[in-house]
Amino acid sequence: MPRAIISPSVLASDFGQLTAECKRMIKGGAEWLHMDVMDGHFVPNITMGAPILACVSRGVPGIFMDCHMMVSNPEKWVDDIADAGGSLYCFHLEAASDPLAVIDHIRQRKMKAGVAISPDTPSTAITDEIAEAADMLLVMTVYPGRGGQKFLDRCVPKVSELRARFPDKDIEVDGGVGPKTIDVCADAGSNVIVAGTAIFNAPEPEKVIHLLKATVDTAQAKIAAAAK
Repeated sequence: MPRAIISPSVLASDFGQLTAECKRMIKGGAEWLHMDVMDGHFVPNITMGAPILACVSRGVPGIFMDCHMMVSNPEKWVDDIADAGGSLYCFHLEAASDPLAVIDHIRQRKMKAGVAISPDTPSTAITDEIAEAADMLLVMTVYPGRGGQKFLDRCVPKVSELRARFPDKDIEVDGGVGPKTIDVCADAGSNVIVAGTAIFNAPEPEKVIHLLKATVDTAQAKIAAAAK
């Protein structure tokens, strides 16, 4: 069964102390760090790009940067993110004219490939061919572009649909996820959890990370048992 991975979203961190914030999350039990790259075109906000990711990579050796590329023309940025130390390059299906070619490029640069869908995109938009080529599928549970939004329950069935089709695939949820919403996400089958304010703003982030991970592990064990 897919293992639980917690990927705190640095969009909720103190950007003035970015490397320290990443180290704080890793010390608290986070395995990945979710880096939201926004270009002001695909989404109406601008966050960070390859130069900042390169600084983080140098400052936090061995960091696994889960790069969520909310950008137009995702094929354009693969080399820059790879050179900056990106570990996983997750692009939006809505932004790609040839998703399989983007996945091939990502793989050639020795990164894992992820494919994301926004709230209004059905799970069926991810074809079997695309899913099998990708390492991870991301279901957005808010509209991409800014942090701190309210969780959209209507996106959860897409997680269940993808888990039924791809029992062993990493499936990530991102947006409004925290202790109050983790149960529905985990029960639907997501195993990679992105949480921003719920972790970074907590008095004891390590306790939140542990709770999210334990909830996913319990749900995955139930799903595996039911499949036997």
